[in-house]
Amino acid sequence: MKYIFALAIGFIVSTTAAAEPDLTLQKVASNVYAIVGSVENRTAENSGNNATFGFIVTEQGVVLIDSGGTYQGAQKIHAMIQRITDKPVVTVINTGGQDHRWLGNGYFKSLGAEIIACTKAVEDQKARTKDQLFMLNQLVGAKGIAGTKPVYADKTFAQDMKRVIGSVTIEIHHAGAAHTPGDSFVWLPAQQVIFAGDIVYTERMLGILDHSHSKSWIKAFETLADYSPRHVIPGHGHATTLEKAKADTYGYLKFIREAVSAFMESGGDIADISKIDQSKYSYLSNSASLSGRNAQRVYSELEWE
Repeated sequence: MKYIFALAIGFIVSTTAAAEPDLTLQKVASNVYAIVGSVENRTAENSGNNATFGFIVTEQGVVLIDSGGTYQGAQKIHAMIQRITDKPVVTVINTGGQDHRWLGNGYFKSLGAEIIACTKAVEDQKARTKDQLFMLNQLVGAKGIAGTKPVYADKTFAQDMKRVIGSVTIEIHHAGAAHTPGDSFVWLPAQQVIFAGDIVYTERMLGILDHSHSKSWIKAFETLADYSPRHVIPGHGHATTLEKAKADTYGYLKFIREAVSAFMESGGDIADISKIDQSKYSYLSNSASLSGRNAQRVYSELEWE
C-alpha cells in the first residue's frame, strides 16, 4: 500500500515503499521521481545505496539517474521504479565517480540499458574501482557485494550532452570537479528539474575528500544555480528547492573556505584546525565526523592555491 503526503516545498509528494524500507520515492514533477536513500553510511541493509537517485518515465522507456552502490542496490532501485511503471530502463546516466553513482551499472546493462557518463567520471571510476570494491566489502559484506562488477559507460562526453528520449529533452553538463572529478548534473528544461548528483548535498554534511576540489565545486554549483531550477534533486537528501541546496551546500562550501583562509592568515596550524567553529552547520547529519576532515582538506587545498 502507498502512503502519499504533501511536503512543505510544494506539490512534491512522497511514496514510501514497504518492500524497500531503506528507500523513499518522491514524485517531483510529471513523470519525474527521486529515489531517496539513507543520509548515513553504507550498510548491508541499504546495499550501498546511501544516496539519492532518480528517474524519468518517457514514452520510450525509463531514464535512470545513477545506478546504485552494488548489484543488489541496483535491484532495489529497479523495484522502486517498477512501483510506478513497467516500462524498461533504457538509459542510465552516471553523474559521477562515487560508488553509488555507478557500481549498479552491471545490473541495468544486463537488462539492455545504455550507460552514459562524463569522460572524467569514467576515468575516476576506473582509478578507484579496487578501492571502492574493497571499502564496500568492509561495509556491506561479501554477501551484500555479491554480483557487483565494474561496468563502465557505453557513451561518454567531455562537457555537455543533449539527448531527446521519448520526446523528453535531457541535458547533461559537467561544469568542473566537485565532490569527484567528473561530477555532472542533469537538466530537464521543460520540467525545470535538475538532478544534481554529488554537486548538491542537503540534510547531511558534504564530504571534501582527497579526490574533491572545493574551489571548483563552488563554480560548479554556481553554474547549476544559473539554470534557476524549480526543483533540485540532490545527490544526498530529499528533492528540494534551490534555496535549500544553497543553504546546505553552497553556503557551507563558501563558509569553510573563508573560515580556513582566515585561520591560516592568523597563523593557525593544521594541527589546530579543530578550533574552527563549524557549529552553525551542526544541524547537518554526519557533521561531527566530517567537519574536521573537511577543514583539513581545504587547508591543504589553500596551501597549494
